[in-house]
Amino acid sequence: MSDGPVRVLADRELCIQAGNCVMVAGAVFDQDDDGIVVVLVDEVPPDEVERTREAVKLCPSSALAIAEPPAPG
Repeated sequence: MSDGPVRVLADRELCIQAGNCVMVAGAVFDQDDDGIVVVLVDEVPPDEVERTREAVKLCPSSALAIAEPPAPG
């Protein structure tokens, strides 16, 4: 795990509209009119990283992933 910026990836094709991500990390995720996940930020704010990781872990369809920045060196 890096100390750099964290990005989250969402595969909208895998999303099953459960909404767990929005309930856990509503500052990072939303749902469109069809209930499909929408990522609201390019980089996760530092105070939202823990909640975002929890949302990724709780996604029942594994539609979410954390994109860690490359390690320096």
